[in-house]
Amino acid sequence: MHYVSAEGLTKSFGASPLFRNISFHINEGDKIALIARNGVGKSTLLRILAGKDTPEEGKLWIHKDVTVALFEQDPQFEETKSVLENIFHQAHPIMAVIKQYEAATESGDAEELTDAITRMDELGAWDFESKVQQILGKLNIHHLHDMVSQLSGGQRKRVALAKTLIDIGFDHKHTLLMMDEPTNHLDVEMIEWLEHYLNQENVTLLLVTHDRYFLDAVCEEIWELERENMYVYKGDYENYMEKKAARIESEQASISKARNEYRKELEWMRKQPKARTTKSKSRQDNFYEVEARAKQRIEDAQLQLQVKMSRLGGKIIEAKKVYKSYGDKKILKGFDYTFSKGERIGVIGKNGVGKSTFLNILQLLEQADSGKINVGDTVVFGNFSQQGLVIKDNMRVIEYVKSFAENFPLANGGSLSAAQFLELFLFPPEKQYTYLQSLSGGEKKRLQLLTILFRNPNFLILDEPTNDLDLPTLAVLESFLSDYQGCVLIVSHDRYFMDRLVDHLFVFEGDGEVRDFPGNYSQYRLWLKDKEQQAIAEKNMPVTAPKTEAATTVATDDKKRKPSFKEKREFEDLEKAIAGLETERGQLEEKLGSPDVSYDEIAIASKRIGEITAELGEKEMRWLELSELF
Repeated sequence: MHYVSAEGLTKSFGASPLFRNISFHINEGDKIALIARNGVGKSTLLRILAGKDTPEEGKLWIHKDVTVALFEQDPQFEETKSVLENIFHQAHPIMAVIKQYEAATESGDAEELTDAITRMDELGAWDFESKVQQILGKLNIHHLHDMVSQLSGGQRKRVALAKTLIDIGFDHKHTLLMMDEPTNHLDVEMIEWLEHYLNQENVTLLLVTHDRYFLDAVCEEIWELERENMYVYKGDYENYMEKKAARIESEQASISKARNEYRKELEWMRKQPKARTTKSKSRQDNFYEVEARAKQRIEDAQLQLQVKMSRLGGKIIEAKKVYKSYGDKKILKGFDYTFSKGERIGVIGKNGVGKSTFLNILQLLEQADSGKINVGDTVVFGNFSQQGLVIKDNMRVIEYVKSFAENFPLANGGSLSAAQFLELFLFPPEKQYTYLQSLSGGEKKRLQLLTILFRNPNFLILDEPTNDLDLPTLAVLESFLSDYQGCVLIVSHDRYFMDRLVDHLFVFEGDGEVRDFPGNYSQYRLWLKDKEQQAIAEKNMPVTAPKTEAATTVATDDKKRKPSFKEKREFEDLEKAIAGLETERGQLEEKLGSPDVSYDEIAIASKRIGEITAELGEKEMRWLELSELF
């Protein structure tokens, strides 16, 4: 089924064109990644397709049966309503009864829960409710009665993502799902679950992301906005990089050829008399076409990082028996570590385990409960925090940078003015006089990076540096950090970024435990899977029979021995016990299906069924062992 057609779309931001005369088609089942530099118009294009913005020129056609769902970087909520009310906002009987069921489950209202269960049965809503439970559980959304206005930035993003996924799951027949940086503020487990979920749902997807592993796992096609045009590449990110390089090389060769032709035609034009024949008029028209091609400039501008690094002495940071807790929540429990010159360490763990607190303690920005943090005299921290820029009203980019310094020292011994340094960070002169509040999220991140690096840090602390940065800037940042001689400590959910840069990991496992893992993120995940498989294998091993008088008797030959009297009696008792447990479980399951059962009775019955299942497993295993003797 054909979902979307666009012909000749054009959109500008002020005097600067974002894209001009672009055309594309989206069909059912397409999974497309949209990439470009920050400020080129990725988010604007998504908003145009969602009907929240309009193009200046061109035609846009969307099939009447297609629903367009947009997940934005800055989600909008009804601030005076709860998480529950924002997520289950659709006026539909199934959505209404699931909302009632979720509310009753959290509040513990037995009467309300019983009524909700009855209505769920009547509407056949259990399948969709299980999907809702999966989404809310995987995204760590539990306090549904909290007001949205009280949520942190990361919590708001997860609630918005849950709302979007529940909406498309409820009405998924013909939906175009557009997502703008969905992995920001998700931990790695959430990102991996989202990859699996989007592939399992078989949605039609248009995605903006900086996460290259996520892009490769979910998308099959890449669209790039560059120099006001759109370029389409089939395949993964690596294929895109190869094809783009080949395209630029071909364009450069074409321009070079046009310039040679232009020189010849220019000489001819200068020699021609004013009165020209029809033939020469045709050649004259062709001259202007050649001139336009010859004067093209393929500007593949790259962010340049050439900052000077302060000298780093022998003593860097020593952490000795560091403890930190917030009430009953332990962050660090006797953390010991001595940092070495040139180390690149990744910090991973679920959201809320205390990674940011750990970074603050190392920088002496926050006090540990006990223990010592000794920081060397030569250490100069560069802290790229999640807080981002402190925006000042009515301040322009150039004014903001000059408030730190007028000139910036470079690695080669020279220096640059604030304006020149801004150009290295892809802020051309016209952009330098833009107000801070008008910058895109990625441009603000780039400016934040500039203000950190000019201090010549030798110990970089990067807390989620990849959020909102475009892929070209990320590639240059990775290259810079690979050659950086100082220490680097990175907290990031971008697995590709971590794999390229870190030598080992601090894994925050919870309850104050920090594991020092010798490897990158992908190696850590492989280690975890091996560990999980080993645990499953050990769990499935036959249970050793209890030592009884008969069981301890050793057979004197390889012939099958006969069961003892006690084993015969145990075998008979096991058969009766198993039958009794199965009967009890059937009665409890029947009771759970009754509309008259109370909430407390549901809880008790559910717990007992779990106990019975475990007990049956043990007894059946013993019965199988004894059955081999008969």
